[in-house]
Amino acid sequence: MNKIKTSPLLPQEFVVEQICENEANIIAYPFETGFAVSLAHPLRRFLLSSSVGFAPIAIKIEGAKHEFDSVRGMLEDISDFIINLKGIRFKLNDDATQARVSYSFSGPCEIKGSDLGNDDIEIVTPEAFLATLNEDATLNFEIIVNKGIGYVPSEDIRDDIEEGFIALDAFFTPVRNVTYEIENVLVEDNPNFEKVIIKIVTDGQISPLDAFRNSLEVMYGQLAVFNSEINIQAPSTVERVEESAELKQLLTSIDELGLSARSFNCLDRSNIKFVGEITLMSQNDLKNVKNLGKKSFDEIVEKLEEFGFAVGSDLSDDLVSAFKKKLEE
Repeated sequence: MNKIKTSPLLPQEFVVEQICENEANIIAYPFETGFAVSLAHPLRRFLLSSSVGFAPIAIKIEGAKHEFDSVRGMLEDISDFIINLKGIRFKLNDDATQARVSYSFSGPCEIKGSDLGNDDIEIVTPEAFLATLNEDATLNFEIIVNKGIGYVPSEDIRDDIEEGFIALDAFFTPVRNVTYEIENVLVEDNPNFEKVIIKIVTDGQISPLDAFRNSLEVMYGQLAVFNSEINIQAPSTVERVEESAELKQLLTSIDELGLSARSFNCLDRSNIKFVGEITLMSQNDLKNVKNLGKKSFDEIVEKLEEFGFAVGSDLSDDLVSAFKKKLEE
């Protein structure tokens, strides 16, 4: 007979697998049956639709009046030039929301994304191709780069730009792809709990973990409308990520502290196996460990601080409860 529950199991395991700079797997478990997909699907939507990025929204090219024009000495037509420009990914510096930048090039040369970087703009795709100029060509142009989310068609931008500029379709989203997988995991004797693996690929304007953190904040913000009467406070994304990582550290074996044999044996004989057990002890409790002298006490305190904790640390109640639950398991 199944155990009768009064609340669903709360997942405690959180892992970030960094595949490369712009790709990562976000893993969490165990979820009750059906819960993993219920969370993964909306998170995927938020990642793709609400992640903040940067894109050129308008361009003015000397000698060109519209996107179907051409520039003497440039191999590409203006339409091809604009397509190539959209393939270059920009990033504004100093938390700016808009930058207006002018460029001038003389041939012969091949212009790439790396040629567009300056103090105001960082190029995250430096190898992206833009245009080819022959020996007698001169190319002068000005672009406006904006911060935004999602996709905005040029028709919605045209009325807000200066005369002489060509409005561009703006694809701000820095998240290139999001997929998720649901796997079964065993909890006690029940194999029907779930693990979610969210695979995130970005274009370099933002890291996968930051994109995930931002999507959670947007999700919490959207749900906040229901709190006006119910008054449920959702933990911040940063707290959840940090708490999960901290729990993992607390569950680290004392073997990894690099203690001397004498100090390790004193703890081991007292059945102290994990970093978290020392962290939750008071200094007096640690001093009273059988056969633990002052030198060993000082060594343990020092090693624990190197690990990022202190004896008698003030940890959150949720973190302490999660740690104690893990010990019982």
